[in-house]
Amino acid sequence: MKYLIKDTTKEEREQIVKKAFAIGTADGRVPTDDAIKLVRKYIAGEMELEEVKNAIIELYDENK
Repeated sequence: MKYLIKDTTKEEREQIVKKAFAIGTADGRVPTDDAIKLVRKYIAGEMELEEVKNAIIELYDENK
């Protein structure tokens, strides 16, 4: 499956995010508000998933 904005509809991006959050929360951790805000930008077509990933890593990079 393609994950780029140009290759997906908003509904498909919502499903991609739901599946990712389901996997990510399997151990009981809840996504942060910052992560949710960034993912919403992917769903809206404002940021690519790779950009979201990099932004989340940057938020929690302890070596800054």
